[in-house]
Amino acid sequence: MNLSWIDWLIMLVYFVFVLGIGFALKRYMRTSNDFFLAGRSIPAWVCGLAFISANLGAQEVIGMGASGAKYGIITSHFYWIGAIPAMVFVGIFMMPFYYGSKARSVPEFLRLRFDEKTRAVNAFSFAIMTVFSSGISMYAMALLIQTLGLFHNIIPDQYIFHVSIVLSAVIVLGYIFLGGLTSAIYNEVLQFFLIVAGFAPLVWIGLRNVGGWQGIKQTLPATMTHSWRGMAHASTNSLGVEWVGLAMGLGFVLSFGYWCTDFLVIQRAMAADSEVSARRVPLIAAIPKMFFPFLVILPGLIAVSITSHMAGAGEGIGNTSSISSTATPGKNIPLSENHPHGIIPVKVDPISGKAIFNADGTPVYNYDLAIPVMLLRFFPTGILGLGLTALLASFMSGMAGNVTAFNTVWTYDIYQAYINKKGTDAHYLWMGRMATIGGIVLSIAAAYAAKNFNNIMDALQLIFSLVNAPLFATFLLGMFWKKTTGHGAFVGLISGTVGALIHHGLTLPADAVPGIHGAWITLVHTYPSDMAQNFWTAIFAFSINMVVTIAISLVTTPRPETELVGLVYSLTPKPVETHLTWYQRPATLAIAVLAMLLVLNLVFA
Repeated sequence: MNLSWIDWLIMLVYFVFVLGIGFALKRYMRTSNDFFLAGRSIPAWVCGLAFISANLGAQEVIGMGASGAKYGIITSHFYWIGAIPAMVFVGIFMMPFYYGSKARSVPEFLRLRFDEKTRAVNAFSFAIMTVFSSGISMYAMALLIQTLGLFHNIIPDQYIFHVSIVLSAVIVLGYIFLGGLTSAIYNEVLQFFLIVAGFAPLVWIGLRNVGGWQGIKQTLPATMTHSWRGMAHASTNSLGVEWVGLAMGLGFVLSFGYWCTDFLVIQRAMAADSEVSARRVPLIAAIPKMFFPFLVILPGLIAVSITSHMAGAGEGIGNTSSISSTATPGKNIPLSENHPHGIIPVKVDPISGKAIFNADGTPVYNYDLAIPVMLLRFFPTGILGLGLTALLASFMSGMAGNVTAFNTVWTYDIYQAYINKKGTDAHYLWMGRMATIGGIVLSIAAAYAAKNFNNIMDALQLIFSLVNAPLFATFLLGMFWKKTTGHGAFVGLISGTVGALIHHGLTLPADAVPGIHGAWITLVHTYPSDMAQNFWTAIFAFSINMVVTIAISLVTTPRPETELVGLVYSLTPKPVETHLTWYQRPATLAIAVLAMLLVLNLVFA
């Protein structure tokens, strides 16, 4: 790929700007509250855009584009079933608890509701999860830079992947170390607008080249262009999961488990300037969120609709010589009846440069490159720089969101709780900056582990099924059943996580080998896809936790009701909204969001 000076200038200006925000905000970071929670002073609309942008990392942009190419428009369920209802729920029901309790983090809320040991389990598991999530974003960014050949002839090819990881780490470290959560939030707002500006032209140009939505429907199998068709059985849809697994695994457990309990996004709402603003944050974020399938899933569908089926179809991607030479040069890879591959290139090991094949000799397609391939195919000079900057911004957003959540949980819920309980506020501010460095270093290690998946969304959903899915059962019972005890929550959380690990260790997706994809204990059951396995892992984790928590709570003594005011729904005064007109109330906004959601599901059913 040959970039012009305009493309380089656009990217350079972006990096200077994000670091400049960190330098500008450094003087306002006087207390740990400023650094970790932005002083709880940010307007609702800013927090709302940061709320969605923090989730617009590699898993959103690259991962959803990859899933769109691999599974089709059925991927929209991750938004219309797997996000919006949960975002409405957290805004209406859960933010009054989070914000009103004055908890500084989700693990700290668990301590207030249950006890110290429940907090400890969540704090350590969440810290591990954020490191892996940040590492996945870092890996995706480095892979993109290497594959596009951004540093070709500048850095030796064998070092580009490693240098890219370090470079992305240093930039994110810089602006978070200086400006904390406030810097991350304002950068996330900038990144949100960059992503929209970079991807909207890509979708428009791509649709024109494939004949619009009707052209896609004529090219691809029906299971890839309808979101609900074939959901009666796992074998009749591209996702490999039936509607029960979709509704329970994604729509309920994984969705609510992520949006209602993941401190990465909750932290943005907790930075709002009032409780009413905090409740509006996820509702404001839900409006652009429901339309993001058109920005990130459609490019994947367009990529597989384009009738170029060469094995090494890089269409200008750097390092394609090693792909084509290893993957039978000049030979077209036959398309399966149910899934075309379009211009999706064969997956290449980022270290060795060798193409990767399944056990039966068929190539492994790198769906994570669906959007980068589209950028190179359709964007001219200047606009290409904007598109690449939008991609880089999405990676920065995902990395920064996880790192800010990590440094807060480490400092408040691990270091202050168990290592140094009597430090000064200045000391905890210093520790937060040191935790930022530590989180970045650990993320680098996680980035190298992420290369074992050809779809980073599969990897992320596996992490969420192990951590967030059992946690949601704990929150659901704790908030709506006053007899839930700390002993029940602790044993249930451990049991749910262990149950998820066992299920993963006994099952395996089709065409995968035992190991990181599952069956590391023994093979008992095979799922049609990684995603189907993730959904059922989440269902097992949630169900086991729910049953064990209820059983233990029934034989242990609950806390007095006077200690649960503000922590349990039935014992907490409802938010006062008499000063708000009907259209200003969160419930009105929630109804409008759900109505738009229903229309979208009907249109693409």
